[in-house]
Amino acid sequence: MLGIVAAVLFFISFLINAADLSTNDVFSSTNVMLLGLTALALHVAGVGNGWASRRR
Repeated sequence: MLGIVAAVLFFISFLINAADLSTNDVFSSTNVMLLGLTALALHVAGVGNGWASRRR
């Protein structure tokens, strides 16, 4: 799930950069890209994989 979120954030970052949109400092393409990298790192680390089954 976090991999999909990262892909969407990378796409939004690309659109902001390609369209040369003037945004505020919080929503710049670099910050959106860094959020995507964070989501991708969490995905690779195994966070958000779902529930782990418990055996008795």
